[in-house]
Amino acid sequence: MSSTNHKLLAGGAAWLVMVLAGFFALIRYASLPGAAAAAAASWPAQSSLEPAADRPTLVFFAHPHCGCTRASLNELHRLHSRVTHPPLTYVVFQLPKGVSDEWRHTDLWASAQRIPGARVIADEDGRESARFAVRTSGTALLYDRGRRLVFSGGLTESRGHQGDSFGQARLITLLEGGVPDRNDSPVFGCALENDATTKEVGP
Repeated sequence: MSSTNHKLLAGGAAWLVMVLAGFFALIRYASLPGAAAAAAASWPAQSSLEPAADRPTLVFFAHPHCGCTRASLNELHRLHSRVTHPPLTYVVFQLPKGVSDEWRHTDLWASAQRIPGARVIADEDGRESARFAVRTSGTALLYDRGRRLVFSGGLTESRGHQGDSFGQARLITLLEGGVPDRNDSPVFGCALENDATTKEVGP
């Protein structure tokens, strides 16, 4: 075999190794959850949000530029259609100080507004996410009528993945009056940060 052929084979092998390494890195990233919330066992007294007295309250936290959260919002919309009595739902978008309306009103904001009955909230400087101790976009917290935390977690199986998930199944079980196998699930989303320079991140 000529030296040229050896070089071609070596180059092809190196290219294949790089492609495979990139592929497995993407798979690993997609399955790597974000930081779990450290929410207290009951509704934070300092919150400006008002929980419902006649039904559970679901608080969903999001970053308006997190691509991973697009699937989570779609699953939140689907959740409302799958339960007999949907909870009062807040979709809380964390916003740095001084950002423009254009920066905040992304397609994710519009998607949240399409969820029936959802109250879309601008969380200036991340005050509410700090009060609820949430660190990852896509985190859902469910509180019962007694203001007790009964679920904390995400609604997707991986980053940007739509479809059935353990988190969604557990939420549905709770909202239908059942007892789930667990009261949490991994959250797949971007870190919530007070940084107006944050661009589209995630898949």
